[in-house]
Amino acid sequence: MDNSVVVMKVMMRSLLGALVGAVMLIQGCALVPPEPVVTGPLTAQPPAQILPEVVANGSIYQPSAYGNYPLFEDRRPRNVGDIVTIVIQERTNAAKNVSTSTNRNSSGGLNFGVDPSILPSELGSRQNFEVEGKNQANGTGSSRADNMFSGTLTTTVIGVLPNGNLQIAGEKQIAINRGSEYMRFSGVVDPRSISGSNTVSSTQVADARIEFRSKGVMDEVQTMGWLQRFFLNISPF
Repeated sequence: MDNSVVVMKVMMRSLLGALVGAVMLIQGCALVPPEPVVTGPLTAQPPAQILPEVVANGSIYQPSAYGNYPLFEDRRPRNVGDIVTIVIQERTNAAKNVSTSTNRNSSGGLNFGVDPSILPSELGSRQNFEVEGKNQANGTGSSRADNMFSGTLTTTVIGVLPNGNLQIAGEKQIAINRGSEYMRFSGVVDPRSISGSNTVSSTQVADARIEFRSKGVMDEVQTMGWLQRFFLNISPF
């Protein structure tokens, strides 16, 4: 077999391998999952409690029977492992309008030569030179965003700060047929803002992070194909 044919086959195989590798790389980039908003643990187990030895003292109230809660104290969460129900009531509106207009005009003129009455010739004719410039630009732009998110999610106390505030985090997952959705929440709550029904509004949660995503057929429909993403990235328009 001719050496040139062998070299050509090797080059074609190398080119085909490089093309397949590029396509797989682009497809892998298109399947990169979105960066999570809520990070860290989403639940915590309460520390093991060593119950005191039960002593028959004839008292009606026994601390060991109530989880070491005082007799005259509510059951609001205050320890790691307690649960808090978050009532999500988020609504944001933002709008921005921009308008720019500029206009600039300039002109200039120049006359030179010799008066024909003094030197009647072609050199004595007057020459006129005029310059005029104009620059105008107009630009407008507007942006508006409206977001609304409502729902409920029960979270777990994952930490207690030195000042008594509670670090909470939780997750809810729902699967329907071949699709699934999950909602995650984390933040810091002041125990005094928790109501008697063990609920708190998301607007009263500091450093709140809310994440709602879905997986399945509906999510794949909304995802741009890898080939379309490739041409969109290299397109100059």
